[in-house]
Amino acid sequence: MANMAVSRIKREFKEVMRSEEIVQCSIKIELINDSWTELRGEIAGPPDTPYEGGKFVLEIKVPETYPFNPPKFSDREIKLVRFITKIWHPNISSVTGAICLDILKDNWAAAMTLRTVLLSLQALLAAAEPDDPQDAVVAYQYKDKYQLFLMTAKHWTNVYADGPHKFTECDTKIQRLRDMGIDEHDARAVLSKENWDLEKATESLFS
Repeated sequence: MANMAVSRIKREFKEVMRSEEIVQCSIKIELINDSWTELRGEIAGPPDTPYEGGKFVLEIKVPETYPFNPPKFSDREIKLVRFITKIWHPNISSVTGAICLDILKDNWAAAMTLRTVLLSLQALLAAAEPDDPQDAVVAYQYKDKYQLFLMTAKHWTNVYADGPHKFTECDTKIQRLRDMGIDEHDARAVLSKENWDLEKATESLFS
């Protein structure tokens, strides 16, 4: 990896480790296999959101052209900051964890840092942009069935990000599909997409 990129990442890594957000356990970052090209980030779900109480892990891969290009393969536009923790959010793919955020695309600037990326992603959890979605199904639910969106996002936070939310009704419907031989996550995903309508979810799976 280019020396400039490594030096920059080392400096930014120290910036994050000394930051107030680290002390507050709001963000975290660590190396994977002692490599400066592969990092693991973590952000806490913001207060007063359905993600509150959850811990969301991110995969960060840094190109040799960093910081002049954001953490991604700039030539192929494959984003290499993604959520490892599954999440229900209009701007994050519920399948792959890919993120739709302007600073990871056209609005990137070399002055931005790993800390600002993590804080921007945390802010995205608090202020979704459903009109510029990464996951169209989630965005539709957010705009047209907001209460169902809140319930679903809290449920996913509880299951995948160790959140505090409990929804017995959701668990009961998931178990009904599991009794039919459906994988637990697949059951959760199809119920979430079908607004927790068990009949529609069953039709979608078996039609």
